[in-house]
Amino acid sequence: MDSPTTTLIHILRSRVDELVAAGDLDEAVHAATAAVLKAQQTLSSDLESIDEFASSLEVRGDVYRLLGRFEEARDDYKQAIDQLDNRPDRLLQLGRLHAGYGSVHDQLGNTERAAELWSKAIHYFETNDPPADLDIAAMCNNLAVLKRNAGDTEGAEAEYLRALEILHRELGQDHEETAAVSNNIGALYQSAGLHEQAREMHMMALEARRKLFGDIHPDTAQSHNNLALALLSTGDSAWARRHFEKAISGFEALGIEYASDLEAVADNYCAVLRAEGDYAHADAISSRLHGAGASAVAG
Repeated sequence: MDSPTTTLIHILRSRVDELVAAGDLDEAVHAATAAVLKAQQTLSSDLESIDEFASSLEVRGDVYRLLGRFEEARDDYKQAIDQLDNRPDRLLQLGRLHAGYGSVHDQLGNTERAAELWSKAIHYFETNDPPADLDIAAMCNNLAVLKRNAGDTEGAEAEYLRALEILHRELGQDHEETAAVSNNIGALYQSAGLHEQAREMHMMALEARRKLFGDIHPDTAQSHNNLALALLSTGDSAWARRHFEKAISGFEALGIEYASDLEAVADNYCAVLRAEGDYAHADAISSRLHGAGASAVAG
C-alpha cells in the first residue's frame, strides 16, 4: 500500500474520532465508510493493506454500535475478524473486535453467542504480551452480568471477583471502575441473600464514590440507597434510615433529570417507614417530594 493512500485512510479515521467526540455520529458513519472503501480499493495479500481494511471496518463497526445499528456493526466486526485470521501480531485488535462483536450480539438478544465471543476476547487479551488486564476485567464484568441474569450466582461471582481483583491491583480501590464492580458484587450478594457480604461491598463502593465524586452525584446517591437496603437486611434500621435520607438529598439536589431515581429511593424508604409503623414520617416525605415534583413541572 502506497504512503499517500495510507495517509488518507488515517486522516479519515482521525476525522471519525473527531466527529464522534463532537457527537456527530451520522457524519462519522460517512467518514468511516469513506475509509473502508478506500482501504478496500487497495486490499491485497499484503499484510499492511489487510490491517488498514480491518482497522477501518472496526472503526465503522464502533460507530454503528453507538448509533444502535447493531446488524451493520455485527457485519463489520465479523468481516474484520475474518480478515485478521487469528494473526498473532494482532491479538489486541482481535480482542477488541470480539468484545465489540459480543456486545452487538448481546444487544440483539443473542446472549449465548455474546458470552462465547466475550470469552474469546478474554483469550486474546490474555495471550497478548503483556496481557491487557483492564480489558480482561471489562469482559469478566460483562460475563458476570449475563450469568447473574441467567440465575448463575456462583458463576457471576467468580467473574465479578476476577474483575475486582484486576481493577483493585491495576487502578486501586478508589477508582470509578473498581467502585462500579464493587457495587455490582454487592447487588449480586444482596439478591442471593448474602447480606453481610452485600453490606461490605456496598460500603466499599460508597466510600470510593464519595471520595471520587462527592455527595452530589448520581452514583453516590445510588450507593447510599443500595447500602441502606443492605443495612436493613443486617438489622441496622437506624443506620439504614440515614443512608436513605442521604440518597434522597443527593437525588433531590441533582434536579428533575433524576426524578425517577428519586421516586424509586423514596418509595423504598417510605415502604420501610410504614413497615416500622412510622406513617407520619413516610407521609411527610411523600408529600414533600410530590410537592417538589409539582413545582418543578409548573416551573
